[in-house]
Amino acid sequence: MTQSASSKPPAVFIMGPTASGKSNLAVQLAQELNAEIISVDSALVYRGMNIGTAKPTLNEQGGIIHHLLDILDPIEAFSTGQFRTLALNLMNDITARGKLPMLVGGTMLYFNALNHGLAILPAADTALRLQLNADFDHLGKTAMHQRLAIIDPVSAARIHPNDPQRVQRALEVYILTGRSLTNFIQQTEVVEFPFQRIKFVIAPEDRKILHDTIAQRFRDMLAQGLIEEVRTLFQRGDLHENLPSMRAVGYRQIWHYLKGDDDYIGMTEKAIAATRQLAKRQFTWLRKEIDAHHLITAQATLMTTALQIVKTELKQQNYASF
Repeated sequence: MTQSASSKPPAVFIMGPTASGKSNLAVQLAQELNAEIISVDSALVYRGMNIGTAKPTLNEQGGIIHHLLDILDPIEAFSTGQFRTLALNLMNDITARGKLPMLVGGTMLYFNALNHGLAILPAADTALRLQLNADFDHLGKTAMHQRLAIIDPVSAARIHPNDPQRVQRALEVYILTGRSLTNFIQQTEVVEFPFQRIKFVIAPEDRKILHDTIAQRFRDMLAQGLIEEVRTLFQRGDLHENLPSMRAVGYRQIWHYLKGDDDYIGMTEKAIAATRQLAKRQFTWLRKEIDAHHLITAQATLMTTALQIVKTELKQQNYASF
C-alpha cells in the first residue's frame, strides 16, 4: 500500500436506515478490498441480543473480521464517547496492518461523533436517571419532550419525542450543569478527522419499500425466536426496561408483552411502528451527509457501482488497490 506524505489513510463509511442492506453490501465490499468491518450500531455491542438486532451470523460475516460485536453484557451502558475511542483505535490498528477500515451501521449519533468530534459532557448520574425514568413513566414522553423544549428549544427541535434516551440525556445535562446540551455542542472544539472518508448512504428508492421490508423482517424475527431471546433476558432478574440495551426497538415492545402490558398483535404493531420511526430519524441524519455517494438497495449494479467508487477514490488518494 503506497501513500503520499500529505494524505490521510482511507476509511469507508456505509450508512443507511435500518433494514436497508448495509451489512450485506459491506461484507461483499470487504471481501474485494481486504477490509475489516467496524460495527457502528448501539445494539450490536450487546451479547445475547442477536435476532432482534439482525446481528450477522458467522456465515453472514463471510470470513470478514467484524469489530464491536458482543463486547458488552446488556446490563452495561455504552456511551458515544466510548464508541468513538474504540473505533478510532481500531481504525488505526487496521490501517497499521495494511487493511482498510470499513465502518458500517445505522447509529448516526456515532457517525456524527466521528465526523465532528464530541462535546465533553458531564458523566451520567444514576440517581438522576432513575428519577427521570420515573418521570417518563408517570408523565409520558410527550410531556418530557415539552420540558426539554422549555430549557433547550434547539435540542428539542433536533431530538424526536420518540427518542426518550436522548431526551433524557439532554435533560440530565441541563439539571447537572445548568447549561443546555446545545451550549455544550456549540462549545465543542472541532478536531480534524485523521482519515480520508469514502462515504456511502444506502436506502431503497421508495420509502414504502423500506416500510414493507421492516414489517416483514420483524415478523421473520418473531418466527426465528425473538420472543424467546427477549424472555431469556427478561428472566435474568437483573435487567430492566429502562436500560439502554432494553430500549432497542423490538426488545422494549416484547418486554412489555412479557410483562402482560400488551397482547401479541399490539406488540407486533408497536414494534414495527417504532422501527419505522427509527428509520425516519435515521433519514433526518442522513440528509446531512451531502458528501456521500447514494446507493439504491437491491439495485442490480449495487456492488459493482460501490466497488468502482471506492477503487476510484483510493486511486485519487494515491493508494494502491487493496
